[in-house]
Order: sequence, then structure tokens, then C-alpha cells
Amino acid sequence: MDRRILSLLQQDARLPNAEIARRVGMAPSATLERLRKLEERGVIQGYEARLDARKLGLGLTAFIYIKANDKQGEIDTGERLKQHPNVLEVHHIAGEDCFLVKVCATDTEDLGRMLRTDFSMMPSVSSTRTTIVLGTLKESSRIPVPEARGIAIA
Repeated sequence: MDRRILSLLQQDARLPNAEIARRVGMAPSATLERLRKLEERGVIQGYEARLDARKLGLGLTAFIYIKANDKQGEIDTGERLKQHPNVLEVHHIAGEDCFLVKVCATDTEDLGRMLRTDFSMMPSVSSTRTTIVLGTLKESSRIPVPEARGIAIA
């Protein structure tokens, strides 16, 4: 039942509790209790609106590979990176680089300024490599909800 509720919420987080209850065949009070438990356990981490960055003047998306030269400080670098207002995602990665960062910018000049004055000026950052997105074919934050085949929801 939790999986069905999670799937519905990922399709439309604005669904009223009564509508979710109707679609899964439960009482609204029982559905609300399940939702609260999923939130308390951290399975549901929050609710947010998806915005069109281009309509807000942020028409350029880029991925930046960042190499940090400190050992344990990489986590500190990650913490700094995630505080930047144009950073959408920060991933600590394996391989030659330390982080993969997704950013949005108004244009290439704005991106260049971010690289020069924001990211490259961090004491632990030793290098950056940037890939500019020409077009996006799919972008989603939906997570596939596995069937109940022995996989418990934490």
C-alpha cells in the first residue's frame, strides 16, 4: 500500500489525501497515518514545485567536474558547493574527480563568473572541467518504486 501511495505522490504531490485514499482503496484517516509514518521515517523527504529555469532567466545548464586537493576536506568542499544558490546537485563521485555538480546560469558569462570567482577560489579546489548542456531529453527526480518482492521500505 505504501508503494502505491508513493507512486501517486510522485506523479502529483498536490493530490489531496482523500483522493489518494480513494485511489488506493483506504480510509482517508488510514492514508494520512501512512503518509505521516513515511514522512517520519524519511522515505518522503519533502514536497516541492518543479520550476522551468528558462522562464526564470536561467537558460544554461552545465555539469562541472571538480577536483579537490584535500583529503578529508572533500566533504567540507561538498558542503561549500551545496550552499551556492545556482547549484542544483552535488554528487561525491569515484574516479579522477571528487565532485560532479549541476548548475544553472543565465548564460556563458554568468557560468564563467561562477567558475572563476566562486568555485575555483575555494581553497581546496584544484581544478574544474565543465560540460554545457545543449538540450535536455529527460530530467526527472522520480525514483522507481520497486514492487514488493521482498524489498522493505525503510
